[in-house]
Amino acid sequence: MDSVIRRQFLEDYATIRHAEGRGSADPVYYRELPDRDVSGRNAEQWRIRARSFHEFERTILDDAEWRAGRELDVLDLGAGNGWMSYRLALRRHRVVALDMFRDPLDGLGALVHYPLRIPAAAADFDSLPFRESAFDLAIYNASFHYSSDYRRTLTEVRRCLRPGGRFVIMDSPVYERHEHGEMMRAERRAHFERVYGFPSDALKSVEYLDYPMLEQLSDDLKIDWKYSQPWYGLNWALRPWKAKLLGKRPPSKFLILVGRFRKR
Repeated sequence: MDSVIRRQFLEDYATIRHAEGRGSADPVYYRELPDRDVSGRNAEQWRIRARSFHEFERTILDDAEWRAGRELDVLDLGAGNGWMSYRLALRRHRVVALDMFRDPLDGLGALVHYPLRIPAAAADFDSLPFRESAFDLAIYNASFHYSSDYRRTLTEVRRCLRPGGRFVIMDSPVYERHEHGEMMRAERRAHFERVYGFPSDALKSVEYLDYPMLEQLSDDLKIDWKYSQPWYGLNWALRPWKAKLLGKRPPSKFLILVGRFRKR
């Protein structure tokens, strides 16, 4: 990634995340995530993250047939403040937290707040600093949509996964149709321009997934997908109907997407 683009993205990202009230000086804030946001500033978002995480636990970490009781080597991609890495480490998995953002409140710098040592790497998705076949599981933790090229990103993670390994995409927006994702992108840029004075598009991220994209990735990279839909509550389930009544675009879905590369 070009260093100028990277620096601009990180500056923009820090501005937005700090304005949203992310992070805390209190270690308890980090150790309680995702189930409780003790700051109260982003409680609804953490409620969604918690539901996603527990669905991930159910479908992946508690999958006895796949795991066979093993402790896994896990790569937490887009680890942010490290809450998921910490949760995985508590379950005795060997985890590495990876993120470009080193911020002390909302990036890898926040790892100091956990009582367990969590290895970390500051890198981007398309240049992973690991040997081949190093991990059993890779998780894009509310982060896959920051990729600017999904094929390149997944080709790189395939290199780092062991045969039979899995990768998980969670808390990234998924749309049924491409045009709905593009509408979201335009709305997002307009919002950031209005609120922060810049569109926050230095990285040229794709920003969403849609079903045709997933089918094309499956064909191009020989991926078998499994989808799971967490239950986020009745209000969340009614969002498509409310949008239709108001004449708005359909909202995104948050799915747990589990991918496995077929043998080439």
